[in-house]
Amino acid sequence: MHRLSRLLASQPCRPDFAPALWVPLSATLSAASSRALASKTGPSTPFPDADPQVAAARSFLSTLSPATIPRSLCTLTFSRSSGPGGQNVNKISSKATLRLPLSSLLPLLPSLLHVPSRSSSYLAPASGDLVISSDASRKQADNVENCYRKLYQLIEGIGRDVIPGETSVEQREKVVRLQKAEAVGRRKMKEFQGKKKAARRGGGRGDD
Repeated sequence: MHRLSRLLASQPCRPDFAPALWVPLSATLSAASSRALASKTGPSTPFPDADPQVAAARSFLSTLSPATIPRSLCTLTFSRSSGPGGQNVNKISSKATLRLPLSSLLPLLPSLLHVPSRSSSYLAPASGDLVISSDASRKQADNVENCYRKLYQLIEGIGRDVIPGETSVEQREKVVRLQKAEAVGRRKMKEFQGKKKAARRGGGRGDD
């Protein structure tokens, strides 16, 4: 808590930062659960869209952008760049390095993203921090923005990999038709088995 206070004091948020979009997922998950349950056609509905965790993750990613990342959770340090810039490289600490404790990030992420986030190549195992650097520009501010852009791309990429695509109307209709056909087939099979049993009990002697 003391560390977070120091970070807040040293790294003021940008005016375009929208922290309201990053809230604990419990509230989002509750709302998503209600919508998902209301949309289910039955307990055996095979659509991943009805999974409240999937719905919460999709909602989260739809509002995610580099500008919505809570910058108060991140620590920025600067060093001399080894990138382009000529003499400027040796005079100005333009390289930006962003550190974000994974323990601070995970409560803000959908649960589907937790495991792959722990396997990120940006994670420093010793500290448990995500460490992202940029020295692509001669300007310190541009490198800072690039760090946040990389962080956004990391989270968005993980989400794209683990969250299934939405089921199209055509796919839903096809699945419903298959379910109905299976139900009809099961009913006919039961009727056939019932007739066979009845024939064995009452009609077998007529064949002698």
